[in-house]
Amino acid sequence: MMKKILFFIIGIVSCLSSFATDTRSATLDLSPAKWIWYPAGRTLQNTFVLFRKDIVLDKKPHKAIGWILADSRYRLFVNGKRIQWGPAPSDPRWQEADPIDLTAFLTEGKNVIAVEVCFFGSGDGTHPMGKPGFILNLDMDQEKLVTDASWDCFLAKSWRPGQYKRWFLRSLQEEFDARLYPYGWDTSDFKPDENWTKAILVSQDGKEPSVCNSSSEYVWEIFGDKQLSEIRKRSIPSMREFDFHATTLEESMWIHWKRPAEDYFDLLVSDAFETIDKPITRSLGDGEWEISPQGNYAAALTFSFPEQGVGWPHFTIDAPEGTIVELLVHEAHQKGGPALINSHFNSWSRFICKEGINHFETFDFESFRWLQLHIRNFNRPIKIASVGMRRRIYPWKSEPTIVISDDTIQHVVNAAVNTLFNCAQETLVDGMARERQQYSGDGSHQLHAVIQTLGDITLPYRFVNTFSQGLSIDGYFMDSWPAWDRLARTVERQMHLTGWGPILDHSIGFCFDAFHYYMYTGDLQGLKEVYPRLLSFFSYLYKLTDKSEHLVPVENLGMCSVYIDHEAYKQTKHKQLALNLYIVAMCRKALSTLCQAFGDTQKADEINQYAADILQGCIQKFWDNEQQVYVNNLPWKDEEGEIRYCDRSLATALIFDLCPNGETAKALNLLELSPAEMGVSYPCNAVWPLWALVKYRKINTVLSDLRKKWGNMSSVWANNTLQEFWQAYPDEGSQWSHCAMYPLIALNQGIAGVHPLKPGCERIKMEPQLGDLEHIRFNVQTPKGAIQFSAQGIKGKRELRLQIPESLSIELRLDKREKVDLPLLRTEKDGINVYEITHPGSYVLKLKYT
Repeated sequence: MMKKILFFIIGIVSCLSSFATDTRSATLDLSPAKWIWYPAGRTLQNTFVLFRKDIVLDKKPHKAIGWILADSRYRLFVNGKRIQWGPAPSDPRWQEADPIDLTAFLTEGKNVIAVEVCFFGSGDGTHPMGKPGFILNLDMDQEKLVTDASWDCFLAKSWRPGQYKRWFLRSLQEEFDARLYPYGWDTSDFKPDENWTKAILVSQDGKEPSVCNSSSEYVWEIFGDKQLSEIRKRSIPSMREFDFHATTLEESMWIHWKRPAEDYFDLLVSDAFETIDKPITRSLGDGEWEISPQGNYAAALTFSFPEQGVGWPHFTIDAPEGTIVELLVHEAHQKGGPALINSHFNSWSRFICKEGINHFETFDFESFRWLQLHIRNFNRPIKIASVGMRRRIYPWKSEPTIVISDDTIQHVVNAAVNTLFNCAQETLVDGMARERQQYSGDGSHQLHAVIQTLGDITLPYRFVNTFSQGLSIDGYFMDSWPAWDRLARTVERQMHLTGWGPILDHSIGFCFDAFHYYMYTGDLQGLKEVYPRLLSFFSYLYKLTDKSEHLVPVENLGMCSVYIDHEAYKQTKHKQLALNLYIVAMCRKALSTLCQAFGDTQKADEINQYAADILQGCIQKFWDNEQQVYVNNLPWKDEEGEIRYCDRSLATALIFDLCPNGETAKALNLLELSPAEMGVSYPCNAVWPLWALVKYRKINTVLSDLRKKWGNMSSVWANNTLQEFWQAYPDEGSQWSHCAMYPLIALNQGIAGVHPLKPGCERIKMEPQLGDLEHIRFNVQTPKGAIQFSAQGIKGKRELRLQIPESLSIELRLDKREKVDLPLLRTEKDGINVYEITHPGSYVLKLKYT
């Protein structure tokens, strides 16, 4: 029985792998390499093992390339030089191995390959679960280096095995003791002592991922299915890394501990210290500071960076042996606020110094703008230097140049770009400082910005495939995957211990994600594993439907929960309208279209009929014939004594033509005015009213929102990022870099008005709306190249310049009063002329009404 339960846990997300794997994430057999590990009967959480292999080369190799993979994370060194960190977050059944190219780092003679591996052993926002192991396969001209039982390994007690996790979604609360670290172990002249031993083999070959090997993690007792699981090639390029220095020492003070500091950091014991708030450092110039000891007091130094970023914080300290440094990071801190910035999900790491100069860098990455060093247990002057971040960013092919005449909107757009750099890395994450999880729904609106602003389709390919792997046995998607959160919630949900189940509306949103990916790229091959999973979800959705009213409930769904939005609803039942209109839109626009693309016409018809039934259910229950608008609480408004609308329902109805008899006036008016009785979405979901306003050519309302709502965000001006909620506060748990992409979508799909009409952007709709902007210049990226877009002047006297790439066909929509020398395709009822652009080159249009 126990094994059956454990097989269920590892198999709770289903595999539908009947299609051949796409070559972009092709199957890898790393044999003759084998998985290896430290010779242990069990592996505690947060155990670090060092692996090394000496090799002697007759000459420098012309090429040394291969693959590396570890569970949970590795840091690779060659001849003492840090090479890379990985792997990317993956479903444990389809781990992605990282490519390595060591050509530039290997020399004639003796070399050493050295790898630090940390096994998390508990759930993380970037790692659902796994089993410990390390595997490497390297080809060096005619020679091969593979992991086998000849590798040396060392249990690195500089990180204590069994160290507790940081919080629910961060496995590693790092504590590193430099006194116990075998410095020099990654160089060729190092001689291992008796504490080093030979690794053991934990697999027979290199075909399957770590969950299939024989090592014991002992907490989960999981056993991977070899018929199901495989190792795949990394499907995205390696991250770009660069150094990013702190610019300012903002605060320094003494800390007097009234009880052991460990009690505070371990348990957050209250009233544990008091502060002596005065400068305590002596500047030595060039980013170096000296602190002289003062009794048993600890020193706290707080630094700021120019903007929030994601990467590995680091510093150098010259200190006596046994000096302890807690490195704390935070997204937002107010000078004069809390003395210790430990108010953000226990975001600290501890380092214990050896005598002399210590260079410290965290093993795992962080997202922060503020860095604090809390230094204690030193009895001579110490020196601090090189405070910074090894920042990581996805290697975008096209980093944007955006010029806007409005200073506030320019700042908001700049903040959106930096936020995208922080959130869209190896996965599409909501907030890197808190969860680091890949989401659909509100989080996956990043897809539009990744493609149209940054010109990348590789990361969207990885997103739709890795997220789809989180399909459960029952048919819903784990709405944050590959990650620990919703997997853990399935256990809690069974016991009625949480309101957070896998979010149903995020599964609906994922169907849209797959559709958008198809429309931008035309890549059906990239959806061959995804598509049958979407159909499984539709079957699950169909079973949830209340046949008596042709609606899906929002309460008492069993495992799943309904989210829709944080802020727009007073009661959960008020979400039913938004959820069901969302279902109608998804079925009609997204899922049925994909069925047609895959030649599944009968399924498309079934889905469209289901959507028609759900729409009638919405109309019958929520359409107010007197007001001619959808009302969220129409069935209960008398007993509640008020009327409630939401921007999400109204926007969905407008975007997808779901208002009976085309009655849109009231809904549009409500979206423009945003009265008190209308629930307003939080920033990530604000794209829905944006799309509706753009459709009805209300760009001035959009620009007003950018200036007043988005321009009032504290994070825009302090961190060059977009915060999670409309209000954010320093020194607490607010997310100051969160994945709201409204400003960039407003730019590309509102101001430039660019939308794909045919899959692969074979044909594009462009409907410019410039509002009161006097000057704007930017590029809209497509898989066929960039559309260069610029406009100068005001309404009545405006010049629009377009540079169109090869093989792009455009339907340009303009006010029919405009005089332009372009082929006219048609005139539409709403006063719009549609022109055709089929030839590449420059176009200059003099406009009076646009």
